[in-house]
Amino acid sequence: MTPPASPSTAAPSHHTPDWPRLWKGHWIWVADPGTSQGNPISPDRRERPPALALFRKPLILDRVPDRFDARLTADSRYRLRVNGRIIGRGPVRGQPRRLSFDTYDIAPYLQTGANVIALEVRYYGRANSLWMPAVGNATLGRSGVAVFEGHYTDASGAQVWVTSDDSWAAQLCAGMRDDAHDPDASLVGGGVAAESFDARGRAGDWAQLGFDDSSWPRALKITPIHMGGPGRSRPPSDPYGALLPHGLAPMSCEVIAPRSVTVQAAQGAIDTALAAPAARVEASVLQAQTLSNQSCALPAATLDKGEHHRVIVDMGRMVAGYVAFTIAAEQGARLDISYLEAPIREAAHFGAHGGTRYVARGTQDHFETFDRQGFRYVVLISDTAFTLQDLHCIEALYPWRGAHDFVSSDTGLDRLYAASKRTVALNSWDCFIDCPSREQRAWAGDSVVHVLTHLACNDDIALCWRNLELAASPRSDGILPMSVAGDVEFGEGFTIPDWSLHWLHALFETYLHSGDVARTRALMGPAEGILRWYLPFLDDSGLLTDVTEWNLVDWSAIDTTATSAALNGLWARGLREFAQMARDLGDLGRATWAQDLYAGVQRGFEGFWDAARGLYVDRLVDGVSQPATNQISTALALVAGLVPPDRQPRAAEAMTRNLVERSWLFKRPEDPADDTGARFRSVITSRFTPDWDVSRDVVRAQPFMSYVVHDALAVAGRSDLLPAQLRRWDSLIAQGYDSFNEIWTGNSHAHGWSSTPARDLVGQVLGVRPAQAGFTRARIAPCLGDLTHLRASVPTPQGPISMHLEGGTLRIDSPVPVDLVPPAQGWGTLEVICPQALSAP
Repeated sequence: MTPPASPSTAAPSHHTPDWPRLWKGHWIWVADPGTSQGNPISPDRRERPPALALFRKPLILDRVPDRFDARLTADSRYRLRVNGRIIGRGPVRGQPRRLSFDTYDIAPYLQTGANVIALEVRYYGRANSLWMPAVGNATLGRSGVAVFEGHYTDASGAQVWVTSDDSWAAQLCAGMRDDAHDPDASLVGGGVAAESFDARGRAGDWAQLGFDDSSWPRALKITPIHMGGPGRSRPPSDPYGALLPHGLAPMSCEVIAPRSVTVQAAQGAIDTALAAPAARVEASVLQAQTLSNQSCALPAATLDKGEHHRVIVDMGRMVAGYVAFTIAAEQGARLDISYLEAPIREAAHFGAHGGTRYVARGTQDHFETFDRQGFRYVVLISDTAFTLQDLHCIEALYPWRGAHDFVSSDTGLDRLYAASKRTVALNSWDCFIDCPSREQRAWAGDSVVHVLTHLACNDDIALCWRNLELAASPRSDGILPMSVAGDVEFGEGFTIPDWSLHWLHALFETYLHSGDVARTRALMGPAEGILRWYLPFLDDSGLLTDVTEWNLVDWSAIDTTATSAALNGLWARGLREFAQMARDLGDLGRATWAQDLYAGVQRGFEGFWDAARGLYVDRLVDGVSQPATNQISTALALVAGLVPPDRQPRAAEAMTRNLVERSWLFKRPEDPADDTGARFRSVITSRFTPDWDVSRDVVRAQPFMSYVVHDALAVAGRSDLLPAQLRRWDSLIAQGYDSFNEIWTGNSHAHGWSSTPARDLVGQVLGVRPAQAGFTRARIAPCLGDLTHLRASVPTPQGPISMHLEGGTLRIDSPVPVDLVPPAQGWGTLEVICPQALSAP
């Protein structure tokens, strides 16, 4: 691989020229007697109470300006309204010291005369899956906070600024409750914050122009107080840093209506001893007898029988966004709401957590969740009769640019391509998340598949860079947290070290696609730190041994204790790719350092080779090979370049034969129902007992690490085996879903890491890859198999590469020169037309 022809070497700038570095807006919050001043010397890490603050600022205009540019941010999340209409939400996920701001042109929402800017700020108080608290100084970072500034040009040509200050009306919202939080929730299932709102504590028209806020207190300007403090209440300030632009496009929003609605009457009382709304709903469905069941349309009135009521809404597919509903109910009626991927048939594996609790004001009962939810079903329960007048999802996902598709004579492959894009889309928010429902976390390793899918299917790759930069938040020892910008990073506990190596691979692939030298160079420090973290575990053979922390690799059964082929393969791939980037950047010292370490792994890795079976075993114990093998071990050897060329075809075939499906943690349908505890104990103690023939069988990778298995087929020249491998994904989109499960046996119905088919079809069936960093030249090696028709498009920074197969002719059009690589058996009778090919087909 060669570097970009004309690399950009300028350092990336976080300064936005249209805005001053020193803000004109002030940090503001509500004068809250519960928030006292702390110590200017000692940092404050205490858990704080959650809160919801409301701010209003009137604005009189002689005329509507052509533009009214505004920027703002908040801790933790805000909703910006102009004249009652929500026009923005934010900020994007990030660490407190790298807090981002958002920009808007609010002119389209203004009118001549009176206007009002209204701001809601939700402060979570306690860390959750998408937010981590700031370590506060004596005043700032100890509560919620917001800052706003905007400017327009008036009729005289003068620039007028509108800024957050103590002229804004400000009030804590009495309607926000903290009774839905489950303090005993597990980390896995309890990270998504529940929302409890008593509408009697807030006027329905509080954000409207005509609302009287004369009785509200004024906002409190907050000046950070600490040693060396700036003595001003305007950013930049500790603990939020410089405040940075994030470079992301606005979310693509679509209103999605339900597919069906069912009302039920239930016998038995709602278990109000349970804190989480989702837990109450689960108990209702599993424990309370259903007396009647009736399909209907919206508006849906509850049935006049039973002790409590259920309304079940089916969206028809997985969706992810803000849930808005309108009800008619008497004042004080309480609804508990759960957002589900599937109907409740048994207790949730990780517990039922999260959801929404809503108490009706008796009039103007319209509500929109502050946070996004991922779900197919919504279940609402109440012990008071109500009518669900409307419910819809405002699906807010990162946009996909460019009309890129894969349409062929094999509709099964087409369906997998579409499901890949849909699954990744559901997990493309302000960063890449694992799933939109259960966790919503920014896992450092999961996102490699999201990145690869965006590179293969989306013109806009800004979210790829944003995610890489967000995750580049290493611990003091250089390794990345397993999940960032949330409770996991805030907890500073153990990590999954190999997730950092997937982050490094995502960086390498994003560099190859974009050729962005400046952003790549900025991330080489964290990349080197990841590789160096492993150095203390090197033994005399050049291999990593007895690596600490949670070496997950995959949910498939693979033992990574002692000397692991998978860990060494991942590290070797990382060293090799790091060396390539360093060479391209002209950093020969780093390149040589990484290449020397790689050579050591290459020598030692021979110990994993099983010549009789033609593959690599999973581990060595005191230098002695153990027979168990997972596809992943051989696949990583191939992609890391550790397999001699003459072995590659045999190794590729061997890793696709005699496959069995096993997971240390997750059961198959035929496994005993009572072994969950034993499985969990085996994972936390690394005491594994295979129940398959380890001398013959090969454990199949789960959907996540299948991306590596498929890459390995390409390395070995066996992309012809890919379509058969992809058929396994058909089971992941069964039962009416059009997004992929987390594992072969189920779990989440929209797990981003399972979405490798789309980028596999692009990279192996179409055979499109960058031949130079920045895609200034393309390598195209089609492996069309039995396809008789194909129309496809692949994004590059220079424009789309299109491919059209019809009537025995393959037409390829590219904006860049093409290295056209024929199949091993030649083109046969296929006529290939590629005007940009550097040599004749």
